[in-house]
Amino acid sequence: MKSTAAHLIAEVERVSPVQFHGRVTAVLGMLVECAGLQGMLSIGARCDVLARVERTIPCEVVGFRDGLALLMPFTSLDGVGVGCKVILVDSSPVITPDRGWLGRAINAFGEPIDGRGPLPPGAIAYPLRRPPPSAHERRRVGGKMDLGVRTINSFLTCCQGQRMGIFAASGVGKSILLSMLARYTASDVTVIGLIGERGREVQEFIEDDLGPEGMARSVVVVATSDESALMRRQAAHLTLSVAEYFRDQGLAVLCLMDSVTRFAMAQREIGLSAGEPPTSKGYTPTVFAELPKLLERAGPGVGQGTITGLFTVLVEGDDHDEPIADAVRGILDGHIVLERAIAERGRYPAVNVLRSISRTMPGCNTEEQNRLVNHAKRLMAVYDDMAEMIRLGAYRPGTDQAVDEAIQHHPALEQFLTQDKNERADLASGYAQLAEILAVQKSEEVSEDLSGLTPQEIAERNEVR
Repeated sequence: MKSTAAHLIAEVERVSPVQFHGRVTAVLGMLVECAGLQGMLSIGARCDVLARVERTIPCEVVGFRDGLALLMPFTSLDGVGVGCKVILVDSSPVITPDRGWLGRAINAFGEPIDGRGPLPPGAIAYPLRRPPPSAHERRRVGGKMDLGVRTINSFLTCCQGQRMGIFAASGVGKSILLSMLARYTASDVTVIGLIGERGREVQEFIEDDLGPEGMARSVVVVATSDESALMRRQAAHLTLSVAEYFRDQGLAVLCLMDSVTRFAMAQREIGLSAGEPPTSKGYTPTVFAELPKLLERAGPGVGQGTITGLFTVLVEGDDHDEPIADAVRGILDGHIVLERAIAERGRYPAVNVLRSISRTMPGCNTEEQNRLVNHAKRLMAVYDDMAEMIRLGAYRPGTDQAVDEAIQHHPALEQFLTQDKNERADLASGYAQLAEILAVQKSEEVSEDLSGLTPQEIAERNEVR
């Protein structure tokens, strides 16, 4: 009751006693030109356009031209014409998250879309575009995080507070991998942003992939592909705001976003409409300025809480060097590459271990675990180099000992990397299975569960040994 009263008081205090308004002078595509308010507006300010069909259309200021303010709507412009009134909304966009949001699906405005009634308001307002913690105040990444996927746990170990990218073209199994991470990761809370997602797949993801157990500890933010560019962009920022709320409660948060590419496309659409010059593949300069502002919000906080971010990147035409993939790869703490050729031969998840990397490895592993992983990767690399000759029968056994060993272990390693979407693989057993495949004596160091230790603590243990 007290939190509700505080929320209502805060809402009343944000209401301005004076109302300023202007008029629509032109509508150009998805842009509305407004006169009369330009002296009181700035980039990012919010306005309401009163349409002639008794609709109120929320808009955001995206630029200025010839003394006029350029507004972009969050919804359709049906009923808007020259002379329509534009009202300045004197408040910054905020949300008031609460633990009661767990198990709910919301839109880019923080409104429920699951038909289960209103959301309980929290006591603290969180801005949608909140800056990340200062670099010198943030804690370092924590101990290992069990993601429930054997390939990632073993070869691309992720720590609490790390940010990883999942790079894949369409139809390679990106959404299935995301659903496995959402269900199996050992986190306190999961915040999932479906940005520009197909509308028909939202319910499938919530009911089939997440399921009741996964949904109970999750908040799902949805902006479908048919919604405006502003809605898609805002949904991405709202996803991080919700994750920050739970992080500030001292919880280990898993933030999944599908996808960063659609966020970048939305920002490109906004920038081009405002008159920005297109650069590489039509992306405007603000796209590359906005990406780090979004992605840097994930990570360790000032207190005990962390946001472990896993962001999917849709690479166009299987080009992993396209502008968005290249920019995101330079910001994040590692990348997981899904390859179409691997998916076509029936191995899922289709992770190319040799092209993927986690920047917290090998610091979070023991020396024995690193030796084990490096041995397996060397065998994979040797087999990959000789694969064509082996398939053609041009390689004669006994010619090269390293190639013979790679051929011997290849079927077992492929089986190790294969995992059904309904199968969960824990962190500790992955190294034990890998040691068994490579016929390595399973030592206490290999099978030891170090998920609760930070990379620094593990390094100290290695020095003692």
